[in-house]
Amino acid sequence: MSATFVGMPAFPTAAKAALSDTQLRRNLAHATGTIRAKRAAVVGEVDDWEELRLAGEAIKDRVLRHLPHYLEQLEESLTAAGATVHWARDADEANRIVVDIAKRHEADEVVKVKSMATQEIGLNEALEAAGVHAWETDLAELIVQLGDDLPSHILVPAIHRNRAEIREIFLREMGNAGRAAPPDLTDVPRELAAAARAHLREKFLRARVAVSGANFAVAETGTLTVVESEGNGRMCLTLPEVLVSVVGVEKVLPTWADLEVFLQLLPRSSTGERMNPYTSTWTGVTPGDGPQEVHVVLLDNGRTDALADTVGRQSLRCIRCSACLNVCPVYERTGGHAYGSVYPGPIGAILTPLLRGVGHDEQTDSLPYASSLCGACFEVCPVRIDIPEVLVHLRGKVVDAHKEGSTLPSVQDMAMRAASWTLSSSGRTGAAEKVAGLGAKIAGRLAHAAPGGAPVLGALPGPASGWTNARDVPVPATESFRAWWERTDGGRTEAE
Repeated sequence: MSATFVGMPAFPTAAKAALSDTQLRRNLAHATGTIRAKRAAVVGEVDDWEELRLAGEAIKDRVLRHLPHYLEQLEESLTAAGATVHWARDADEANRIVVDIAKRHEADEVVKVKSMATQEIGLNEALEAAGVHAWETDLAELIVQLGDDLPSHILVPAIHRNRAEIREIFLREMGNAGRAAPPDLTDVPRELAAAARAHLREKFLRARVAVSGANFAVAETGTLTVVESEGNGRMCLTLPEVLVSVVGVEKVLPTWADLEVFLQLLPRSSTGERMNPYTSTWTGVTPGDGPQEVHVVLLDNGRTDALADTVGRQSLRCIRCSACLNVCPVYERTGGHAYGSVYPGPIGAILTPLLRGVGHDEQTDSLPYASSLCGACFEVCPVRIDIPEVLVHLRGKVVDAHKEGSTLPSVQDMAMRAASWTLSSSGRTGAAEKVAGLGAKIAGRLAHAAPGGAPVLGALPGPASGWTNARDVPVPATESFRAWWERTDGGRTEAE
């Protein structure tokens, strides 16, 4: 998997920096709150929403159990429809395939439909290195590209920008990449969209090669599907002579009828709409209509490794709706850049370590800890991925990975062993509570009032600093529950 966000620190460090950006936090709170409300309204209209979630889960799990069969069927259907199928084991192989196709057609530019898979493999960078400009045509992706920025949300990549910032980016950068923005451009959304439309139109009409992903790939018919809200995808999928679609192997669905379930789940979960304004489906090549050369790159890039993980494989059900991001209290306060991955938020905290593997770099290993385990992500996931379960599972794998090759126990290991020894004996636990009570009296003198009014401790030294650098520690109680019970005879003395 491509390390797209080169040089990003581990999540705690990146999150701390993001938390100090008040404008970012305001932008995120407004955007995620709006999307949450829209989603809740349209989901509330569906009487059988939970049955739809169960159906989506079941279909995806069936695909994952029989993935080789459905992929072979998909290849046969695509080939019969006139498409050329390529298999890519990793990002480098996928990039070489797409670059070779562009160069063979002497293309010096391509237009792109918004695609997480192509971001994952770093396709834009690979094309640029080969002298081929890759133009993003999704409005939010265009904002990110013009601003020399990085996407911070699966659905709304420019969620961290407000409209005043977008206006400045358009005025400053559009002329360097094509048609300039009108000099009197305001930050009215309608005017910003019109400027983007005019800027992109010349690219649509000029480009000979387009690159897309796919939300779904139907094995039965060889049909690929893209859902979007702006129409830019429809332009990319119909105007150029050559279309290259990079599709993760987990995107396959068994039958055309299965689309019915996901075309109800996805728009409501992502944009809070009953149906996406543009749902495009194409099956290979149609003589005289649309692209006359169609390539499909089926991408692994760590997906079979994720499939082999009996707990983590459920992450491959993901349909990239971003509902988990919009309800996550951690994402809402830190934004997507802090995750240091193409896939931010709760799903990124599990998907990235599963695709990349753990135990190799600090940044990836920090992601399973980027959560409070509140469970809100599971409640809204349209395909019922139990993200908290996978997070806990991956935390265990991170710990185990760091144990390998080490003969000395870590500070965490020693702390857990000490806690186990203490708590396994009633007598030792009681003695520890008495010591803690004495410590609490001393700590009370050192405490200060938190914003809520309760006394808290400041930063603690040594190993404990890892906890207190990001949290307020409440002052321990001076009396344990056991001592209170003995003193009040189980509460009866106080009651009397």
